[in-house]
Amino acid sequence: MPPQSKFSILLGIEILRCTPEEVVCTMTVTEDMSNRNGVLHGGALMTLSDTAAGTASFICSPAEISNTTVEAKTNFIRPVKLGDTVTARCVPVHVGRATSVLQVTMTRGDGKVVGVTSQTHLYLGWKD
Repeated sequence: MPPQSKFSILLGIEILRCTPEEVVCTMTVTEDMSNRNGVLHGGALMTLSDTAAGTASFICSPAEISNTTVEAKTNFIRPVKLGDTVTARCVPVHVGRATSVLQVTMTRGDGKVVGVTSQTHLYLGWKD
């Protein structure tokens, strides 16, 4: 699997568990991640989700194959305050020959769900 993206590292995303059955990542909310309402920006939450789903898709595919997100849909349920930690848990729903479908549930420190994402990833071989 390739290393974590520099963007996810910039956001402080940590991968805690990485198995074909489940990927768990965390991210602590900083002021730089806030929106104009002073809570976590939805784009940062989607990056956490995409990191978890992309990691799951990578570990479920053959070593010589890469993947890319072709569809992502997120329901934003609750806000996340500055200083709180968000945990993303991704489970594969379908792993096929050409695509994978993944579901990510994100919770804040009190255990309440803040967002749910469904993603489809396309497996591909890069060509020069």
